[in-house]
Amino acid sequence: MNRIDRLFGILTLLQSKKYITAEKIAERFDMSVRTVYRDIKALGEQGIPVSFEQHKGYYLVQGYFLPPVSFNMDEANALLLVESLVNGFADNSIRTHYSTALTKVKAVLKTGQKEKLETLNQHIKLQIPQRLNFNFEYLSIIQHAIAEKHLIELNYKNNKEEVSLREVEPIGLIFYAFSWHLIAWCHHRNEYRDFNLTRIICLKNLSVPFKKTQHMPLSDYMQLLPVNY
Repeated sequence: MNRIDRLFGILTLLQSKKYITAEKIAERFDMSVRTVYRDIKALGEQGIPVSFEQHKGYYLVQGYFLPPVSFNMDEANALLLVESLVNGFADNSIRTHYSTALTKVKAVLKTGQKEKLETLNQHIKLQIPQRLNFNFEYLSIIQHAIAEKHLIELNYKNNKEEVSLREVEPIGLIFYAFSWHLIAWCHHRNEYRDFNLTRIICLKNLSVPFKKTQHMPLSDYMQLLPVNY
């Protein structure tokens, strides 16, 4: 990778992260930390407002935005393939958001690239079992609640067909056993619970901050899953 491409790559990486350390940048671009320092200095000399915070790393000063990003065909093809996976494994909310995002990607492609992408689209199909047809619209709401650390209220039907109203603090989403599961601290049970999204009747983000100050990492909860698929 030549230096210009690398500098642009570092700039794109900075825009995608709140903070990133010199070590992480060096690992990403397979170079020394000393080279990272030189590249960061070069970006600053070009008027790009890169700043640094102790113990956190580099960041772009708020308010700075890159012009529209361009994509090569390999990157566009990868996104097209992911669209099939999204349509098969996500719910209606994520399908809608991904479709909007992909439309924006296609908008910055050259005419020839668009034509090739449309042709390729006709040659990619994914056959999904009926059990994976997720017609709910919960994933996007849950993602926002996790990111903002907001309480969620949901009506849930258990294996005995009993319905209960729950107020939970979501710590993550896991796809296992062919379904999406919300992992959350349940104030009704006073413990972490696993909610299969196909059994949720309705759900809403209460926009109220978590009551608990500390939660277990989702990776730790995954060790407790009843199956490994």
